[in-house]
Amino acid sequence: MKPLLPDVIVNGELIEAARIAAEAQNHPAPQGKPGLAWQAAARALAVRALLLQEAQRRGLVADVQETLPGQLETEAEALIRQLLDDAVQPEAVTEADLRAVYAAHPDRFRAPSLYEAAHILIPLGQDAHAAQHHAQAVLDQVLADPRRFDGLALDHSACSSKANGGRLGQISAGDTVPEFEAALAVMQEGQINPVLVRSRYGFHIIRLDARARGEVLPFAAVQAPLLVAQEKAAWLRASRAFIARLAAAAEVSGITLKAA
Repeated sequence: MKPLLPDVIVNGELIEAARIAAEAQNHPAPQGKPGLAWQAAARALAVRALLLQEAQRRGLVADVQETLPGQLETEAEALIRQLLDDAVQPEAVTEADLRAVYAAHPDRFRAPSLYEAAHILIPLGQDAHAAQHHAQAVLDQVLADPRRFDGLALDHSACSSKANGGRLGQISAGDTVPEFEAALAVMQEGQINPVLVRSRYGFHIIRLDARARGEVLPFAAVQAPLLVAQEKAAWLRASRAFIARLAAAAEVSGITLKAA
């Protein structure tokens, strides 16, 4: 792979282009734009270098810990963790902060909606193109005459619900695959989805029979998990600010760290 960027130098420390190319495999990018993965990899390695340099400047000694049973940190990982533990001081999150978030975004704190839905599942099989063609033909028949849904489910669906006209009963978040849930969330009651929904199981023809939208949960019910989330967000903001300060004081060539 021909490097898309030159070597990167961070306070005199060389990060070779070949190393950036290897790291780029861990950074997804839109198809046809490998340069974005390259830049993300270069920034990640430059930030890592900055953090390790700062750990060395502070005289930290790696205290390697077990992250999973039988799995230890590397010395570099331990030094970065210790540095961030020492240097990052996030702002305290108050109950007033939590109540402000709760009041500003009530829809984030709803109980899961309940749905009554039916579907016809056309499995992928060995030929996904043929399966899609089959599913589209069945969907066209359903849209032309919705009263045929039950019979078409019995004749074509690969789901055991076909014996009940494709009806799945009452379902909620986590009961179906994400693609199915996403489709239900934007459908109207009584609607047959006019497009096929593809999941790992195949192509779904979906009808939403009823929806019971979840109620907004009381603040007391969400306070604890909201506190955890806001504390993580505060730590992330503080860690980004710390890295930004290191980057501003560093001599870096070959990459810009403003989007690190």
